[in-house]
Amino acid sequence: MNRLYQPLCRSSVTRMLSKIMFCRSLTIASFVSSVLVLSSTANVNAQSPQLNNTDIVNYSRALLRIEPERQQAFDKIKKIIGDREIPKIVCSEPNTFKSLPSEARDVAVNYCNRSQQIVQSNGLSIDQFNNITLQLQNNEDLKRQIYNTLIRLQKVPNNQ
Repeated sequence: MNRLYQPLCRSSVTRMLSKIMFCRSLTIASFVSSVLVLSSTANVNAQSPQLNNTDIVNYSRALLRIEPERQQAFDKIKKIIGDREIPKIVCSEPNTFKSLPSEARDVAVNYCNRSQQIVQSNGLSIDQFNNITLQLQNNEDLKRQIYNTLIRLQKVPNNQ
């Protein structure tokens, strides 16, 4: 009986971990359409260069590091402004910060600065990061590649 029980438990745990990883990946992937975004100023109509695996891994690593920062900034801003709706904040557009109280504005600016540092420390320029983010909106193959890379990187935390 013990031999039958152990594989069933491992299988259940494996399925549960897979579901958790899937949900976590979706949460991180939703970063692209989150309240706090780096920028949407890249030209969508411009010819996008072909991405290599290094770009995809660097982008995914940046997402994994930025997401906790974004969530923390969002939570702080929400506490500061209370029941009011949090406006869309675009780091490269200072006008999007104007409606925030000064303390919330400081949180948003710190998030934007930190996100920029994270992107650059992962081997991408802000323009490259934004370009990949824009490509994700219309490229199902790229979405799949990023999604699979996020899952792989989350399974091996030292790869982040």
